[in-house]
Amino acid sequence: MGAALEGIKVLDLTRVLAGPWATMTLGDLGAEIWKIEQPGAGDDTRGWMPPSVEGISTYYLGANRNKKSLAVNMGTAEGREIIVELARKADVLVENFRPASLRKFRLTYDDLKAINPRLIVCSISGYGRGHAQEERPGYDFIIQAESGFMAITGERDGEPMRLGVAFIDLVTGMNAVQAVLAALYMRERSGEGQWLDIGLNDSALFFLANIASGHLNTGSEPGRYGNAHPSIVPYQIFACIGGRIAIAVGNDEQFRRFCRALGLAHLSDDPRYATNRKRTEHRETLLPLLERHFASLNLTDVLGDLHAAGVPAGDVRSVGQALTSDIAALRQSVVSVPAPTIGTFRSVRSPLRMSASPQREPTPPPAVGEHTDAVLAEHLGLGPEQIERLRAAGAIG
Repeated sequence: MGAALEGIKVLDLTRVLAGPWATMTLGDLGAEIWKIEQPGAGDDTRGWMPPSVEGISTYYLGANRNKKSLAVNMGTAEGREIIVELARKADVLVENFRPASLRKFRLTYDDLKAINPRLIVCSISGYGRGHAQEERPGYDFIIQAESGFMAITGERDGEPMRLGVAFIDLVTGMNAVQAVLAALYMRERSGEGQWLDIGLNDSALFFLANIASGHLNTGSEPGRYGNAHPSIVPYQIFACIGGRIAIAVGNDEQFRRFCRALGLAHLSDDPRYATNRKRTEHRETLLPLLERHFASLNLTDVLGDLHAAGVPAGDVRSVGQALTSDIAALRQSVVSVPAPTIGTFRSVRSPLRMSASPQREPTPPPAVGEHTDAVLAEHLGLGPEQIERLRAAGAIG
């Protein structure tokens, strides 16, 4: 069998991260992705450097494999007509334009539905559509601040902090993928497409998970705990000889095994620490004891002891160490393919692994407009002379 979404065509009118992450994931699953870029500069992230390789932004490389790039100037009548004709052929259209721009280009959902009733249109924005703030641009950093995530991230007495990657963009992209897959399934039953309204702020609030549940149901305002957990103890990082260890003791039986493995069995018998509820109440006395003990232990030795005892524990790794770890090798997490621009394109394999729908070999992220002529010829039936006329008119790059 082929890839799960083989035969599905996706018209990608997105840029930066949330949208490109969604369409890249659909491409990983086998869909054909037509990435529309402005002639010349292309996706904003092509200019986000450093880091770069052979003058190409690695930020762009990280979210745009398995795509075909078409350089189309949507500001021209001919360019808009190309988008319309591609929308006629597509199964899914993903966009992250502001509503005013969609009205200007006459590419709203109502416009697109009239062109292709089976088309699934996924709109990704900062704050969703259909209200007074729909035109606000959405930036991950701002929404990390506004959604409460920065308020719960960082040291207890330190500054609010953002996560090291634009995770709200990424989870919004994954939410978009889930919605697209559900809409494709629904279309099999109804024969019609639909509009998907996916917002970064919605995704962020939903991603607060247990933190949101705690506040909504008790009214308490959560604080910052650094690497610790507000409801589980011990659940944090400890310094050892040779490095740092992360510990996640999720239940009382694990705590008993944890204590035995460390030679601290008496702690699990102490009524102050025997249950997780008690450990959270007495963290101020328990944690200094554990910190002093870990400081005397060798990282490699204590990791072995805790793993043997079935206690969740791991060493704190750099990005490079994570990508070259034993588990990354066992799972073949890093894939490499030849790339004409940079020699070899390396990326992290999709985590969506399916027994009957194999992942396809990734293709390197395209240059701006690399596939314009080929896609227009194959899917719109345009000949070389027609394509050159469009290029001469400034409709394509």
